[in-house]
Amino acid sequence: MPIFEINIYWIHLAPTYYWLMYTIAFIIGYIVLKKRKIFTSEELENLIFYVFLWVIIWWRLGYVVIYDLSYYIKNPVEILQIWKWWMSFFGWTIWVIISMIVFSKRFKLNFFSIADQITSLVPIWLFLWRIWNYINKELLWYEYHWFLAVEKNWKSYFPNPLLEAFLEWILLFIILNYIHRNKKFDWQVGVYFLIFYWIFRFIAEYSRFPEPWTYPILYYFTIWQVFSLIIIFFGLFMLLAKKLKKDY
Repeated sequence: MPIFEINIYWIHLAPTYYWLMYTIAFIIGYIVLKKRKIFTSEELENLIFYVFLWVIIWWRLGYVVIYDLSYYIKNPVEILQIWKWWMSFFGWTIWVIISMIVFSKRFKLNFFSIADQITSLVPIWLFLWRIWNYINKELLWYEYHWFLAVEKNWKSYFPNPLLEAFLEWILLFIILNYIHRNKKFDWQVGVYFLIFYWIFRFIAEYSRFPEPWTYPILYYFTIWQVFSLIIIFFGLFMLLAKKLKKDY
């Protein structure tokens, strides 16, 4: 949903509330990181620029590749139509990690320490994203307990974005920032993000009707829930490996 639309010769401008949410998230992230005094002014400005640049470019391309590649191959111009943009969380995740690697190499900083700083702020963005999903009527009022709704043709509904905003922001933000203040090793925040975010995502999947390509593959589980379980166990494995390394 655009805030406004305007045509200047052949250029069509239609900034959306999604872009407003991204901007607010980056501003809040910048203020929080500045208050923590972890980075110099030059480092912080470059970090925000790197992450922002890679989010905008690769988050969009992630959606194009993962969700509807065949359509965009036939309609390549639409990739650049920013007023129609949709994003992919996985595209964002992969390429933000790469941006942090590039940043850490350039400024000779610890990648895992940087990852902890960024990860502890991700719930702010997740909250804004889910609230706008709700306002924009996306992922909204899908059938509750889809595995029964599909079978019995039930029509009960649930505001999934609000549930995800609560789980992925309020609870996740509290958990991650508590860990951040009391962490014992670099990337501890990142590991717990992998565990708790995907636990919450697993739960939230039950309150939204799956997209056709994510339809249940094990009757009770969507592909996202199976993927969530894999990442959760991966995070638990990393914690166990860290503990074993410390003990020996």
